[in-house]
Amino acid sequence: MAVPSPSRGEAALAGLVEEALGACPWLELERTGDNVIGRTTLGHGQRLVLAGHLDTVPANGNQEPRIEGDTLWGLGASDMKGGLAVMLELATTVRRPVVDVTWCFYAREEIGRADSGLLELWEKRPDLLAGDAAILGEPTSAVVEAGCQGTLRLRVTLRGVRAHTARPFAGRNAIHRLTPLLERVAAWPGREVVLDCCTYAEQLQAVAVEGGVAANVVPDEARITLNHRYAPDRNAAEAEAFLLELLQGTWDPEAGDTWDVLDAGDGAPPSLGHPLLHSLVEKSGAAPKAKVGWTDVASFWEHGVPAANFGPGDPLLAHHPDERVSVAQLERAHEVLLALLTVA
Repeated sequence: MAVPSPSRGEAALAGLVEEALGACPWLELERTGDNVIGRTTLGHGQRLVLAGHLDTVPANGNQEPRIEGDTLWGLGASDMKGGLAVMLELATTVRRPVVDVTWCFYAREEIGRADSGLLELWEKRPDLLAGDAAILGEPTSAVVEAGCQGTLRLRVTLRGVRAHTARPFAGRNAIHRLTPLLERVAAWPGREVVLDCCTYAEQLQAVAVEGGVAANVVPDEARITLNHRYAPDRNAAEAEAFLLELLQGTWDPEAGDTWDVLDAGDGAPPSLGHPLLHSLVEKSGAAPKAKVGWTDVASFWEHGVPAANFGPGDPLLAHHPDERVSVAQLERAHEVLLALLTVA
């Protein structure tokens, strides 16, 4: 916790992880950039990948960790240095797991996906990530959060005609034209999809609005950015088609309005039928939940590896200035994963 590891600043923490894994003769150790991987090669019929990101978001007055009672406070405690600690403890103590295990500690998850250390590994050393199933140590309060939702970010640009604000009738106010679109977004009741007994609740939010020329000019352009979190029963093209239908009539291509997808990432289905993930749910002793955000579970699914999220820490505290994790959650996550790795 006391070793800073903001995105692109993971080298020191990666070095500590590399040193700890390197002291374990039962692990094959690889380092690619600031990504550190340890693998068992026991010849088992299945391989499980346990992965977690080394980086944190920027500090928010919480960079100095502290312990109060049974709780550890500080940047990354929940997302996800608590999970990293559990992974590292298991990697350095479980010498002969019942499945072969890949321990993957990767860089740059908290920034743009194009910069992800996991993507770097998929491109340069996909052999290091090969597995039958994967578990991401994201904070889930030690409850399995299955799959993940997709994310689509798009910008709608509405056109107008400039005029003097004293004579607005001579122009057309592009910002005012946003009103019906915003009303449509705000009124959308949402959509819920149940997969593997997990309920994925879709969301749609306006996340940025831009426009305006000068204090005395009717604006001739306004831009709104929307973020849609969609269930894993849809892909990005289907999610965009849904939004086009929902917002029909609120923008007009013939008036010069434009619709631009800025980025998109499909989600991943729950995949809880896989024996290793099914066993994870059983050993957790709790009903699984849907992961409503996007995580690198989707990256593994994209490469044919079913995955789930499981780790200590409250997901609602991720990136929060009061980020923290309790001893009980650390011990519970350790207990469940230890049983998964040691009990056939």
